[in-house]
Amino acid sequence: MIKVAINGYGTIGKRVADAVAAQKDMNVIGVSKTRPSAEAFIAKQRGYPLYIADISKKAAFEKVGLAVAGTVEEMCLAADVIVDATPGDVGATNKPLYEKLGKKALWQGGEDHEVAGFSFNSSCNYKDAIGRQFVRVVSCNTTGLCRIINEIDREFGVAHVHAIMVRRGSDPGEIKKGPIDAVVLDPVTVPSHHGPDVLSVLPHISITTMAMIVPTTMMHMHAIQITTKKEVTRDRVIDLIKKHPRLGLVKKSAAIKSTAELKEFAMDLGRQRADLYENCIFEDSIYANKTELCFFQAIHQEADVVVENVDAIRAMTGLEKDAATSIRMTNAALGFSPIQNNH
Repeated sequence: MIKVAINGYGTIGKRVADAVAAQKDMNVIGVSKTRPSAEAFIAKQRGYPLYIADISKKAAFEKVGLAVAGTVEEMCLAADVIVDATPGDVGATNKPLYEKLGKKALWQGGEDHEVAGFSFNSSCNYKDAIGRQFVRVVSCNTTGLCRIINEIDREFGVAHVHAIMVRRGSDPGEIKKGPIDAVVLDPVTVPSHHGPDVLSVLPHISITTMAMIVPTTMMHMHAIQITTKKEVTRDRVIDLIKKHPRLGLVKKSAAIKSTAELKEFAMDLGRQRADLYENCIFEDSIYANKTELCFFQAIHQEADVVVENVDAIRAMTGLEKDAATSIRMTNAALGFSPIQNNH
């Protein structure tokens, strides 16, 4: 049984904790919060021991009925693997602690590649993560890009990718971000950071990315154009998507043409938190002509990296050396199958 500590119990951390708890070969030994909050009460309800970085704040937690199990350092000391889900740029400051304790740790895509020296995607480089002390799970957008680009590259060869990310302004629970009434180029310059981030996983891919932020919280939307080395066919692309455990096909028959409808569908399916772990590729958008492939895909920013974290834990511990087996185990424990299997 792999003992997992979740350092940072927020948007990603709480989802990873629940995903880890669902696995037969893993156990959540604790989660951390910096202050009493609604999420801290959810951790208590879930039965996750609660740890804090500043033990002087223990009384503030206990005053509202939140028992404190100890310090973050004590939590990390008891773990086999630490999932750092603290806010972007904060995680890097925790590395000296993990090094001091000699612990395995994985970070999220909000940190730079250099924090771990290895960036991870289950479908692309699982074997290279086996036994590593430090791993970084790439961001939600990069995760979605890597999955589909790798699959197309293996079948047809990729000459070049051009991807435009239409990004959500904030997560649904956030109140400090925007924009409220604007389309913001993020950044104005080309490429956006997503292209170089893809290269941290798939260094041989030629890719250019552009990004903008829009006033929505639901999901990101990608408009992707791929130039292939071999002639590509629409039917074969659809077949590849259907066979991939984390690529979802939004069929024409579902009459879904927006992120809002996708999230509603996920809620109706009974998905926990209406989470969509898979790329949601719109069947009707898939266009293939000779060596040109185009499509739209929606990416749920709160969820697609969650399953990647679970697989990274298995790879780092060496408990499972086969990517396909780990992916299958993770998906099964969450009762998850790609969206096309439900319509």
